[in-house]
Amino acid sequence: MDYNLNKEHKSSTRDAFSKMMVFLREERKSLTIAFVLMLANSGITMLTPYLIGYTIDHYIVTKMYRGLILFSGILLGIYLTSSVTEYLQIKIMGTVGQRVLYSLRNAVFNKIQTLPVKFFNQNKAGDLISRINNDTDSVNRFFSQSLMQFIDNIFLLIATAVFLLVINPKLGSAALAPAIIIIVFVKLVNPLVRRKNAVSLKKFGLLSGEIQENLANFKTIIAFSRRDFFRKKIEEANNENYKASIIAGLANGLYEPVFTLCGNIAQLTVLSYGIYLIIHGNFTVGLLISYIAYTNAFYRPLRQIASLWAGFQTTMAAWDRISVILNMDSDLVYGPNNNNLTTPDTPLLSFHNVSFQYQPERKILSNINLELDRGKTYAFVGPTGGGKTTTASLIARLYDADTGEVKLNGTPIREFTASVLSRKIGFILQEPFLFDGTLRDNIVFGNEELQDIPDQDIYNKLRNDGFEELIKGFEDGLNTKIEDMGESMSLGQKQIIAFIRAVLRNPDLLILDEATANIDTVTEQQLQMILDKLPEKTTKVIIAHRLNTIANADQIFFVNDGRIENAGSIDHALRLLMENKRES
Repeated sequence: MDYNLNKEHKSSTRDAFSKMMVFLREERKSLTIAFVLMLANSGITMLTPYLIGYTIDHYIVTKMYRGLILFSGILLGIYLTSSVTEYLQIKIMGTVGQRVLYSLRNAVFNKIQTLPVKFFNQNKAGDLISRINNDTDSVNRFFSQSLMQFIDNIFLLIATAVFLLVINPKLGSAALAPAIIIIVFVKLVNPLVRRKNAVSLKKFGLLSGEIQENLANFKTIIAFSRRDFFRKKIEEANNENYKASIIAGLANGLYEPVFTLCGNIAQLTVLSYGIYLIIHGNFTVGLLISYIAYTNAFYRPLRQIASLWAGFQTTMAAWDRISVILNMDSDLVYGPNNNNLTTPDTPLLSFHNVSFQYQPERKILSNINLELDRGKTYAFVGPTGGGKTTTASLIARLYDADTGEVKLNGTPIREFTASVLSRKIGFILQEPFLFDGTLRDNIVFGNEELQDIPDQDIYNKLRNDGFEELIKGFEDGLNTKIEDMGESMSLGQKQIIAFIRAVLRNPDLLILDEATANIDTVTEQQLQMILDKLPEKTTKVIIAHRLNTIANADQIFFVNDGRIENAGSIDHALRLLMENKRES
């Protein structure tokens, strides 16, 4: 399955809007209150032009100033009420927007957690962060700031159009005629605006990816004195983002000038035709002023809608980037098998005609048949890129085979639950992962048996398993603080922690992918002694470039060019490596 997020994805406005509304299901009560407040505010907006025209005709023209004072007080009360209802509406929708943002970010992050390792291989972390933070915030701004304004303005448009046509059909038709230009213009320009916003968001995501990659590898950049190279990459990405943002801004700005022009044409038409009607005694000055106010009330929402619509196109582009994640399903599906029993007459793990490739043009493994028995130590050697780590990843089910089948205890590995596989298979990665917390937090991570027991019991467990001396190397023992994912620690210390974390689980199968590559010889010997103390049933798979690491392996496999073959002795494995170097 292709998990590349940068392929173009576009949903229709109706489908996108209906899917976004799912996140508002729990907000019906708040939305109802906000809608009532909006109607009240809109009603007030519709009433004021009529009252102003009525006051002019009945109290200013006739010089009845007592009535003028009365209606001025009424208008003041109306304006104050409008301010209160608008404030309450903004407050409610702001709260709704924050709750929607919370739910949406959770939904995106939870979906990402269900996706396989392949997904993360195909997409940059910085782009994913941009989608979780920036794109969800664009959607939030629509819900918290624009949604009710949009509905309010639509309601005002319809109401004022009705008022204009009822008061004087001919003058109303003349006032509304320029709106036809707006409808045609929006229909033509919308696809362009949405497309440009999508490009802008994509470029921003790529910029975030470059920055994240730069910061994550800053030590390497300094070590190789390549600040200039990465500075140039960031500058290029920033320049692309700048150009895309300018173009998107220009596209978004197309609406308002056209809407404003049409509104001005409408007011000029109403003024000219209205004066003509007054001259012929068919209209009053107050009514004309009310009519101009209603015309403005029709086109002012259109101008606001222009701005909101431009923002809505950004929201739609952001939603497309979010929904492509939400619509993804993992092809790494776990079965319901919770069986922890072993079957003595079958291998612990076996490959049956297994093939695998990351990219269509290059197979990493081709038609592999392999059996690993209980309690034995197996070593995988071969050139860099030959497929050793890929084989280990298939064993740990970080990936599924493209064809063929991997079995654990005679049962297809796909049929086991994730928790069972986690208990049965331990994996010490080449680049160990630590998270912020304490040493204890990291070594009991994912270990249900040790999660809630006292520190003393964990110390006893560490002592029994031979880790006591290694723990003394950490200043505060189990309470040693780990910050910035262990950046203050050496890579060797990280590998020790990852080693402890995996061994404490007592897995049936332990995979060590260059697990001692950054550890000194004395510590490596200590770790080897710990491995020797593992239960006899534990099968060990060791991936190593240093042949002394696999000296005691029961069987050595040579992995290269899609094949896994029995290498026999260390000397034979060394000859195969040398032959491969000469051929390459």
